[in-house]
Amino acid sequence: MIYTVTFNPAIDYIVNVNDFKTGEVNRVNSDIKYPGGKGINVSRVLNNFGVDTKALGFIGGFTGEFIKNYIEDEGVKTDFIKVEEDTRINVKLKSNEETEINGYGPTITEENLNSLFDKIKKLSNEDILVLAGNAQKSVPRDIYAQIQNICIENNVKVVVDTTGEALLNTLKNKPFLIKPNIHELIEVLNVNIDNIDETIHYAKKLVNMGAQNVIISMAGDGALLICDEGVYKATTPNGEVKNSVGAGDSLIAGFLASYYEEKDILKAFKLSVATGSATAFSLDLCIKKYALSLLNQVDIKKIS
Repeated sequence: MIYTVTFNPAIDYIVNVNDFKTGEVNRVNSDIKYPGGKGINVSRVLNNFGVDTKALGFIGGFTGEFIKNYIEDEGVKTDFIKVEEDTRINVKLKSNEETEINGYGPTITEENLNSLFDKIKKLSNEDILVLAGNAQKSVPRDIYAQIQNICIENNVKVVVDTTGEALLNTLKNKPFLIKPNIHELIEVLNVNIDNIDETIHYAKKLVNMGAQNVIISMAGDGALLICDEGVYKATTPNGEVKNSVGAGDSLIAGFLASYYEEKDILKAFKLSVATGSATAFSLDLCIKKYALSLLNQVDIKKIS
């Protein structure tokens, strides 16, 4: 099974307002609520692909119950740990400009963490664990590395999708896959990148630091895969971008959906780009049929 961990999930409350004005009463034209959180997004897309997945993490209050019920109704298995405070709400205001107000998130106690550790200790070498998103300030900055140490004992493959110091802390434990975008690559290594050659150079540094496979997403410029077989570049399908939320999470889900079945890195890379693009071209997370329809537009070329 593919497990995902989301430390700080959210309800994404998307509000559309014509000509929003501060300091005045504004009327909503339309609104919608989605379960949010990078790991939850990965599980939802995996479920859309018919892949067995279970969402782990921390939820609290009526907002946490909304998330649990929503994704279970879709067919995603869950094994969340309940915390005292409410799961956060992120408000995404769409008007003349887009504005986001992200909630803080509940406190995670040592007891809560130990409950998560106990669940992860039960995973086997046939499982994959996805650690996605940023954890609250109430947990240690190296929490993902701590979880990796548990997984090493049972040979569980770990995928890491986070940023900054949290990502750097995981590299020594040789994550199976990491997926920084170009901006996150610049941030994590504190460098300037002006062209694709420099992108490849710094992506290889992450491999030298321990990552087994690195995908660098570059939006409309495609994506790079750096792995044992070499460096590969993928083109991006054509389409109208309607939604940037969840595209990177969908990329990971597409990769794992393919790799879990076929154990072929290049096939997984190709599907990952199609799946990420399918979500970018959709209003919500993509469905399998749409992602597969974009596959023939993704060209993979070995560049070194």
